[in-house]
Formats: sequence, structure tokens, C-alpha cells
Amino acid sequence: FVKAYAAQLKKQGKLTVPKWVDIAKTGIQCELAPQNPDWFYIRVASVARQVYFRPGSGIGGLRKRYGGAYQKKCVRAHFMKASGGVIRNALQALEDLGVLEKRPDGGRQITAKGAQDMDRIAAATQDRD
Repeated sequence: FVKAYAAQLKKQGKLTVPKWVDIAKTGIQCELAPQNPDWFYIRVASVARQVYFRPGSGIGGLRKRYGGAYQKKCVRAHFMKASGGVIRNALQALEDLGVLEKRPDGGRQITAKGAQDMDRIAAATQDRD
């Protein structure tokens, strides 16, 4: 579903991609930037899916969701949160598209238009399988 939604976002051409996506890491635990040139579209689609299932999710909760193990030299691995800037830009891009909206009590939620688009793509991917 995430790849299909990312392809649809890319095909629409309305998503504003930041200039720094080709050099940015997704968190301190990553050594290199993502190898896939369309990684930002995939992350935006994944963030939209996470907010769809957990309305009220904010940047902090999504940082925990996308975090991972960080190991430096011979020290034991510790959990590190993901980059907040990538998630913040993904949420802002989805808000500009009208897929997400801010909640009065904090966090974000899917709009009716966003839920309709995501349900349509989910049904199409389910029919393919």
C-alpha cells in the first residue's frame, strides 16, 4: 500500500519535496542517506498511513516509530529517535495537499478527502493481490 500511495503522490506532482532530500539522513542511527531516490515520497506515504491508524499522532510519536538501534564502535546498541525534520516536512507536505489537518488537542488527523484517497488506493492494491 505504501509504495502504491507513494507512486500516486509522485504522479500527482503536487507534493513539494525539500531541496535537501538527496543528502539528508533519516536519523542519527543511519550511516548514509537513503539509496532510493524516491525515499521522501515513500516516507510521506508511510507517515500518512501511521496517522490514519493512530489519529492524534505528532512529531514526537512518529520519531519514536521510525527510530532504530544506534551502535557506535564496540558499545552496546541503544535506541535513538528518527530525525524530526524529515517527519515535520512530511506532515507539512500532507497538510498542504489537504490529506492531514491539525487537531485542537494536538497532533494530526486524516481529513475526509485523505481517508477517501487512501481507502481507494488500499482497495486497488487489495484487488491486485
